[in-house]
Amino acid sequence: MKGFTFLVICTLAALVLSACSGETSSGSSNNEVDIWVHMSNETAEGEAIQNIIDRFNQEYEGEYKANVEFITRSGSGGGYEDKVNAALTTDSLPDVLTLDGPNTAAYAKSGVIAPIDDYISNKDDFLPSIIQQGTYEDKLYAIGYSESSVGIYYNKQMLEEAGVDLSTLPTVESPWDWNQFMELCETLENHYNAPAINVGLDDKSEWLMYAFAPFLWSQGGNIVSEDGTTATGVFNDENSVETFNFIQDMVEKGYTTIDPVEKGFHTGEYPMKMSGSWTIQELEEYPDVEYGIMPYPTSPDTNELVSPSGSWQFAMSGTTEKQEAAGALIDFMTSTESLTEITLANSVLPAASSVIEEVQDEVSPQMNVLINQNSNSAKARPVLPEYPQISRIFQQTVSDAAYYEENENIQELLDDKATQMDKALN
Repeated sequence: MKGFTFLVICTLAALVLSACSGETSSGSSNNEVDIWVHMSNETAEGEAIQNIIDRFNQEYEGEYKANVEFITRSGSGGGYEDKVNAALTTDSLPDVLTLDGPNTAAYAKSGVIAPIDDYISNKDDFLPSIIQQGTYEDKLYAIGYSESSVGIYYNKQMLEEAGVDLSTLPTVESPWDWNQFMELCETLENHYNAPAINVGLDDKSEWLMYAFAPFLWSQGGNIVSEDGTTATGVFNDENSVETFNFIQDMVEKGYTTIDPVEKGFHTGEYPMKMSGSWTIQELEEYPDVEYGIMPYPTSPDTNELVSPSGSWQFAMSGTTEKQEAAGALIDFMTSTESLTEITLANSVLPAASSVIEEVQDEVSPQMNVLINQNSNSAKARPVLPEYPQISRIFQQTVSDAAYYEENENIQELLDDKATQMDKALN
């Protein structure tokens, strides 16, 4: 979920314009296309991608052929993104590439990727959040092949020992509001004399935008204006004040911590953890931990459940001269069969309604909670060319609010951060 380097983005428009006048280096004929993907071919996800490419080549033999290159992406976003950036300067982008959801607008505005509306045959099958994250200025530029979400993991035994009746816990259909959630945190904090939950405040990365923005959206607030031109009057309004006071209260009351023990939920240090679907895989190594997942708590003012979403997508290069072949490949790779294979191989959330039907009996009850929450409440992060800067400022706001004392002014903090966002937007 790392942002695309903004200094590179600023040069893309000129580079792509010059590239359009030259010959593309991808493929050797008009029916042969190259695709770059950001994972290793030795991973379960990579193996699924290779299987799908092989099926495509068999089905379209004599008409189209695809060649896939696996370029491992490092934890800091290097590797894959570095090669994409280098390709921009040498006019050597592939015909199809993968990109992370938040990069859509920057890639689209700069001409790195081209609209694909005309090539996706099952567009109506995709979840609204998938279409939202791939759309820029009313055109679909990328299509997600998986989804993601976050929930409240809880240790069943620890909650029961604290006197909590598990049958009363919230569901996607009947979520708890912030007040009810804080009451649970108080019960657990009092019983164990330790933080009730690790919400990841020590993670100074995209996590802070991804996981905490839904609290603001549930309150009825937003990060920037609908037209994406300003944050003042939006990010510093009363909804943001309420949201960041809630975050501050969790720290101030000791219900969460800014310095959590590593793997604290896995080892019984904390009875709850706010985390994504990847933690389900991690917990397979801790078979003694019996756990469940609750949906996001909602604002008591709206009772609207909102959850985070967004993941990697397929897109067509803006410089390819093989649009028909590239479009056919993307469409094939986002069919129900292909998406189902990726979902089950990589233990990720489905990107389309038909895939939900295919996998819901194949995955764990915990994963089904996240799938249900995602399909009913997912919201994509802002689709903005300036997203990397906006995200960093939001992350800083979460961190600053967490460190604030009870008497420090959240309004002043938000006024300052909204001004910073305005400078980034303009």
